[in-house]
Amino acid sequence: MIDVPRSLVLIAVMAVVTAFTRFLPFMAFPEGRKKPKVITYLGKVLPYAVIGMLVVYCFKGASVLEYPYCLPELLAAALVVALHVWRRNTLLSVFGGVIFYMILVQLVFR
Repeated sequence: MIDVPRSLVLIAVMAVVTAFTRFLPFMAFPEGRKKPKVITYLGKVLPYAVIGMLVVYCFKGASVLEYPYCLPELLAAALVVALHVWRRNTLLSVFGGVIFYMILVQLVFR
């Protein structure tokens, strides 16, 4: 049986913590103040590092020695690159690649 008051308290705590983590950067670095150089550097470097981690994560379990010979991963990666070159939209590229990959592994390369 669900304990409603406990569930509501848990949801409220999660909402407050989530809001706090969202607002913390704005409180720590207000609009008029200059940001530290390390924060500016991380803002430039981290997006590329995350994309690199996603590429490694994508190919870590792929096997070129057994069926489907890494084809879904390679085709999805090629689509991601093509979509990004075409539209320069990271969300479109990532979501398009994920959807295409899932279609390939669920329907094509069973």
